[in-house]
Amino acid sequence: MVDWLTVAMPKGRIFHEAVELLRKADYPLPPEFEDSRKLIIEIEEAKMRFILAKPMDVPTYVEHGVADIGIAGKDVMLEEERVVYEVLDLNISECHLAVAGLAGAEKKSFAPKIATKYPNVAAKYFREQGEQVEIIHLNGSIELAPMIGLADRIVDIVSTGRTLKENGLVELQNIMTITSRLIVNPASYRMKAEMIDELVERLKNVVAWKGEATGEDFSLNR
Repeated sequence: MVDWLTVAMPKGRIFHEAVELLRKADYPLPPEFEDSRKLIIEIEEAKMRFILAKPMDVPTYVEHGVADIGIAGKDVMLEEERVVYEVLDLNISECHLAVAGLAGAEKKSFAPKIATKYPNVAAKYFREQGEQVEIIHLNGSIELAPMIGLADRIVDIVSTGRTLKENGLVELQNIMTITSRLIVNPASYRMKAEMIDELVERLKNVVAWKGEATGEDFSLNR
């Protein structure tokens, strides 16, 4: 499939928003595309092959070349530190990475325990703040950690804040804004530069138009 692009896509919210962007960029993805339970989907009309994966795995697939391009959240990119090109900020699935905990959790001064899916990002953040902490790596239900006494605080993605509120937690610090990025395998970029450049330009136009429509100033990274 030399003349096809293989795309690694994360399941969930990012997937649905990315599909919408691709359609607006005139890629012919069929209406039933989102409803398929297949993990590999080929769309002959678009000359694209999609691999559906867990968000944390997308940069790995792209780095190792089983996917030419991928869509990944900036949180995943920072945590995984894979050798890929980050070519475009798609400005979808916006949220933020935050420190949260039970009310008063920020008052513990000596080596608090921090539960997170992002041990590398969290460790760097607290190091930059000059705070000594103990990082506990968890893969799910991060909000549970302070509730059962496993950790004093958490570092996790926050979208609406509803999950924190329903579990009695409060946001303590906003670390950074997160959006999804288009990433490319370096070897694929050399071999399929024309196809990848065309995709980037078409998506860039859609993202730029979205910015004009909402009055936002979107920064596009090449």
